[in-house]
Amino acid sequence: MKITYFEKEGEDYTDELVAAVKERLDASDDIDTIVIASATGKSALKLYDAIDGDAEIINVTHHAGFKEENALEISDEMIDDLEEKGITTLVGCHAFSGANRGVTNKYGGFAPLDIVSDTLRMISHGVKVACEISIMAADAGLINVGEEIIAIGGRGSGVDTAVILTPANAKDLFNMKIHEIIAMPRD
Repeated sequence: MKITYFEKEGEDYTDELVAAVKERLDASDDIDTIVIASATGKSALKLYDAIDGDAEIINVTHHAGFKEENALEISDEMIDDLEEKGITTLVGCHAFSGANRGVTNKYGGFAPLDIVSDTLRMISHGVKVACEISIMAADAGLINVGEEIIAIGGRGSGVDTAVILTPANAKDLFNMKIHEIIAMPRD
């Protein structure tokens, strides 16, 4: 098994990341689900085109109000397009921040999940996102805990990180296991 490293984080590596995921998926007999963080749905579509139906894709996007009050970053048309292709889109509150962010924004300090997030970011921001969206999808009942999946994340737009992990529900956060890094940025 090989790990692909990118020079830096960012959307410039989305196509290479998707190719690395396809290669790893082709080498696997037991992974049939991919969770991807794609706020606009564009990266989810690239993944769909690349894997040609070899796995179920769950797209995870930001909650309403993440960038603009009462607004989603993903359009209704994109959600419909993804759904027509068999891709479920989860719109949800971030597992590692959610309401905690509202409390710390108002009163300062930090929440225990801030420590979890920052620890995962020591590996890469995309690893943090991959873990977070896996919890969100598990808590929504879209993926099974205890079964290995591929989780894809990044920072901002595009994706640059993919891992194989066994997801857990939020209440069992520390039961999540990261088994492999498929690709990630060095910086």
